[in-house]
Amino acid sequence: MEKNKRTGEDNSRRNFIKASATALAGFYFVPRHVIGGPGFIAPSDRLRVAGIGVGGMGAGDVRGVFNSGKADFIALCDVDDVRAKGSVEAHPKAKYYRDYREMLDKEHSNIDAVTVSTPDHMHAVQAMAAMQLGKHVYVQKPLSHDIYEARMLTEAADKYKVVTQMGNQGSSGDGVRQMVEWYNAGLIGEATKVYCWTDRPVWPQGIPWPSETSTPPPTLDWDLWLGSAPYKDYVPNLIPFNWRGWWDYGTGALGDMACHIMEPAFRVLGLGYPESAECSVGSVYVGEFQRGYFPESCPPSSHITLRFKQEGKEDLEFHWMDGGIQPTRPLELGPNEVMGDGGNGVIIEGTKGKMMCGTYGMNPQLLPTSRTQEINVPQTEYRVPGGDRGHYNNWVEACIAGYGSKEYSVLSSPFSVAGPLTESVLMGNLAIRSYDYRVPRNDGSNRFDFPGRGIKLVWDGPNMKVTNFEPANQFVKRTYREGWSL
Repeated sequence: MEKNKRTGEDNSRRNFIKASATALAGFYFVPRHVIGGPGFIAPSDRLRVAGIGVGGMGAGDVRGVFNSGKADFIALCDVDDVRAKGSVEAHPKAKYYRDYREMLDKEHSNIDAVTVSTPDHMHAVQAMAAMQLGKHVYVQKPLSHDIYEARMLTEAADKYKVVTQMGNQGSSGDGVRQMVEWYNAGLIGEATKVYCWTDRPVWPQGIPWPSETSTPPPTLDWDLWLGSAPYKDYVPNLIPFNWRGWWDYGTGALGDMACHIMEPAFRVLGLGYPESAECSVGSVYVGEFQRGYFPESCPPSSHITLRFKQEGKEDLEFHWMDGGIQPTRPLELGPNEVMGDGGNGVIIEGTKGKMMCGTYGMNPQLLPTSRTQEINVPQTEYRVPGGDRGHYNNWVEACIAGYGSKEYSVLSSPFSVAGPLTESVLMGNLAIRSYDYRVPRNDGSNRFDFPGRGIKLVWDGPNMKVTNFEPANQFVKRTYREGWSL
């Protein structure tokens, strides 16, 4: 109750300042920006931010938000003192914490917003804790580790009336908006197929859990790093990057790159929940003619096929490929022209033509590429100032203006958009994990069957449930370690 009271008092204080400023607008006071000189921003128009996870990508997020020129970091939190050092030195006035729960408890009355830039398995619990205090949130991609978490965060953003943004910067870029305008102008007709691909992973996947354990360094709080994941002894080389390949913490190549690469097609076509998913997974061999079975680890490569209903149109076939697998080159693409950006890309096929882009929706092209320069359509989509580099400022401006404001209406990746996108991304991982689900045979052979292979998983999106293969539903929502919850 005390937390809610203080949060309400803080909101009232900010509303009072805004209301007072409006009431005084008719009087002949010298504006504060004139008093402060060029570029001066009134303190009441600055965003007070706390950062959770401030090393690595988190350091980039802290820098991006601060460089908006309208944000101050009041508190910083990281379980790894070494990784956090750069951000701590850059913001010496910010209080430093290891446990985000302690930080929110002590600082919630001093902050307006929170950035979350931690491993995937901690995104949801940290973002939810901040939103429940009425704080705006910026959360790195993927929005969550599980489909259930993505749905809960999406609903919470609306419930608590906070400004949200996922860290897929390409959604603020000009490229995806150009593609929307081309599609709406009918240049490729009605979409029938989408191909998305990446050369990730660039970290180990499809391997057994390391047998070597050691003592964590004193600069790392290992228990806090594990957070909601099951307890395991510390292993070398998991941090800061290789956790991505393990289901307990990461979401594999899909989670790392699909929110960047699938987003253009989702925005162009206005997609929602898929109606089905199927997959094939690359094999790992250990020893002669033996396929390794490592269910704790994401596979080295995969090909996911999602199908989406399109009202009054042909169903859309949506392909995701990772681990270096790529679709066949379109006939319209010249033999020496680069497909996508080489390692990653998107191709949207329609009834009248095709278009293509690279990661983040960059370098959009109509096919054949000569059409790109020949075609000119009116600009109808809002352009974020600074494009993808304006992604942080897009969020900061909306936080200052408030939920429901004009600035809020032009957010690039609020949870209302990022949530359904993330659910579809994670539906691919659900298919992968169902593919590797095994049951022992009853013939005494010590062998296993894999009933999730060779089938199509039928998905009830609104109810978050696979309707034709019950074992798959265990991957919709994981069980948190005792002491952790949403």
